[in-house]
Amino acid sequence: MKSNMINQFKDKAIWIVFLVIFIGFSIASPRFLSSNNLFTIARQVSMLGIASIGMTFVILIAGIDLSIGSVITVVNIVAAYLMVNRGMSMASAVILALILSVLIGLLNGFLISTVGISAIIATFATQIVFEGAGYLISGGTPIYGFDERFKVIGQGYVGPIPVPVIIMIICFALGSFILNKSYFGRYFYAVGGNEEASKLSGIRVGFIKYLVYALSGLFAGLAGIVMLSRTNSAQPTAGIGYEFDVITCVVLGGVSVSGGYGKMSNVVAGVLIIGILTNGMVLLNVSTYMQMVVKGIVLALAVGFDSLQKKRVAH
Repeated sequence: MKSNMINQFKDKAIWIVFLVIFIGFSIASPRFLSSNNLFTIARQVSMLGIASIGMTFVILIAGIDLSIGSVITVVNIVAAYLMVNRGMSMASAVILALILSVLIGLLNGFLISTVGISAIIATFATQIVFEGAGYLISGGTPIYGFDERFKVIGQGYVGPIPVPVIIMIICFALGSFILNKSYFGRYFYAVGGNEEASKLSGIRVGFIKYLVYALSGLFAGLAGIVMLSRTNSAQPTAGIGYEFDVITCVVLGGVSVSGGYGKMSNVVAGVLIIGILTNGMVLLNVSTYMQMVVKGIVLALAVGFDSLQKKRVAH
């Protein structure tokens, strides 16, 4: 009973926090509520949102994926390189880049599930490897000059709605379906809640870990494609530090860092809060370094709140 009340409070609290922050920045900056700025926020959070879906799956099984930023970078570089330097069609380049992102996820799954390396070390290692690979492929310089039609993915509109936002909504719907309507979703919760019990009940835990990290790679890859289209230039630094914002969004959205609990709908709130915080602080001329401090505090508070609730439930 007490646990259910706590969970209900957590579900509602994140949306209350979102409204308070939204109203606060609306009062603090007259430019915040302008249509141009709101559309800017929507486009910015689309990439965070897409990448957060894969990270949600990972954290649900009590894992972590630090390679997301590098996957975004490599997808940027590889897709641009294939289109510009190899003359490949837009569709072929995007598909190959996404296949690569899934393979990176499967590599993470192999290192964690088969080799037995801890998730934080395995994904940190692949982060470094593929960050370096991005520099090697690009030569450390931006790649630009691809087909104008490619801009539609990151800069286009369907009526008044930006295409990246539509892609994010579709991805969130897919992520919600996987968690709530498929047996894979039930397995994710089970593995995160108690891995040993999951094994004893017949769940192929190793397979689930491969699947989760492959999905994380895929959604990070999709975020990378949207980013490439939006900036119209592949930068070897495109995804550096991105995993931090993604993890913050997911944990802030109430997904337990110890696994087994979380909702995709609340991750949406986490994504919106981080997007609004970042945009609002820029409008108020808050320095980049202070923004880092604020985001770090937000992450610490979110994890601390989750840990305190776990202790209370245990007692």
